[in-house]
Amino acid sequence: MEKKMNQLEKTARKWLEERGVKPEQIAELVYYLQQNYHTNLTMDECLENVDRVLRKREVQNAILTGIQFDLLAEQGKLEEPLQSIILSDEGLYGIDEVLAFSIVNIYGSIGFTNYGFIDKQKPGVLKYLNDKSTGMCHTFLDDIVGAIAAAASSRLAHRAANTE
Repeated sequence: MEKKMNQLEKTARKWLEERGVKPEQIAELVYYLQQNYHTNLTMDECLENVDRVLRKREVQNAILTGIQFDLLAEQGKLEEPLQSIILSDEGLYGIDEVLAFSIVNIYGSIGFTNYGFIDKQKPGVLKYLNDKSTGMCHTFLDDIVGAIAAAASSRLAHRAANTE
């Protein structure tokens, strides 16, 4: 059964794609996080959980907000010192992670451990998003993508716990 997307969801998904992130790449992160805990885990299951997370308004709002700040920093349109802080992804800034926590919180505390792990490992698309040589600013987006993967992993774990 296909769900009709509202304009906010369509825009959030479009902006993700325009910034080089496909749902399938986030599903690969979910697989990375959950493969050792779920026998017979499929990419389709991972993608379904990513899709369900992307349907949440809180997630869509975080995507749009984070990407907008990244774009403004890329274009040099923020006031100093915020411009330099976001453009350089300063380690002590932390607001990018706070925004990501709004996504992680949706599926409970397991999301925090998933998020912390993947944020340190930076596999898959997260490696690309953290590559400063691209000329693109992904200070917020890398954390948002990691948080979506962590939330989808948590959703998958909660569902599995109720069926196993």
